[in-house]
Amino acid sequence: MLYPLFFYPIHKERIWGGKKLAEKYHRVLPGDRIGESWEIACHNHGMGIVKNGRLKGLTLQEVIEKYGEDLLGSALYTENYRRFPLLIKILDASDVLSVQVHPNDEYANLHENGELGKTEMWYIVDAKPGAKLVYGVKKGVSKETFRTKLEEGRLESCLEEIEVKPGDVLFIPAGLVHAIGKDILICEIQQNSDTTYRVYDWNRVDDKGCKRELHIDKALDVINFSPSAERGSLPGLAVEEEGGRRIIYVACNYFAMEELNISGIMELSMDGRRFQTLTCIKGHGIIHYGEEHEELPAGTSCLIPAQLSRIHIEGSCTVIRSYVPDKEENIIRPLLSRGYTMEQLENIAGLMDNNI
Repeated sequence: MLYPLFFYPIHKERIWGGKKLAEKYHRVLPGDRIGESWEIACHNHGMGIVKNGRLKGLTLQEVIEKYGEDLLGSALYTENYRRFPLLIKILDASDVLSVQVHPNDEYANLHENGELGKTEMWYIVDAKPGAKLVYGVKKGVSKETFRTKLEEGRLESCLEEIEVKPGDVLFIPAGLVHAIGKDILICEIQQNSDTTYRVYDWNRVDDKGCKRELHIDKALDVINFSPSAERGSLPGLAVEEEGGRRIIYVACNYFAMEELNISGIMELSMDGRRFQTLTCIKGHGIIHYGEEHEELPAGTSCLIPAQLSRIHIEGSCTVIRSYVPDKEENIIRPLLSRGYTMEQLENIAGLMDNNI
């Protein structure tokens, strides 16, 4: 039988990165500007390596090739299987990120050699009081105005800023202009893509005095200038469970994301047809599966194979859970059967891209 898989984090240095992962989660970091930690990754730009159990030392891709359906689940694994669908990160912004946007699948496939598009979500793990981020363009800003202000070096006047605090959740669909502000720590769930179009970088230079590359033409091709349906932190849908509370925030075609507030023992059951990922952001949990268990301390992530269709988490902790949803089996029907209304379900962002 397979077991919960933990991976060595892939730490990436960034001009805007810092040391928060060492301060908060006691990690030994390879530098002073670690902006990204790829927690669960199966991409050409970063490949996870198993750090626990009998599969230790294998890459995630090798485990997929060896176990296929038992790992990913029958809903996701086929003979034509191409790539792992998710990328789980922790981001440490000690300085503001560039203003950027991501393409959708169609545009990325055409212009980025078959790469996936990038829809993502942010869970604010930590933020200093007053921390802000860029979330969309201001109402009434056109493509032409945006380009003009960009050429003038005054793009700030076009950008919508919002203040965030720990526990806030934001949905970032492809086409939404965004930028993480300084002093914010984020858990990010996203499509398995590393395609980012940088449109504005605050005239910043690196240690060698060079400006970073911008991708203005592609960015302008994909930016959605319509007002975002979400104007801040998502309300989510809180579901009381034995052992704690589950808050469902996102259920789009690419991933579902839930916050688990565990105080006791919570059961996490799936249909055996898909894997799930867990990231503990606070506290300490123990994953029970069969007669075995694995520790889940704060600052760690793991992949639960589809074969483990039922597990329990014991402890006092906050865990971010993600998976690739099936709208009727895993999102809509169970909630409706428990008495939740369609109006309440509208608090879940991107509910299967509003195709319900």
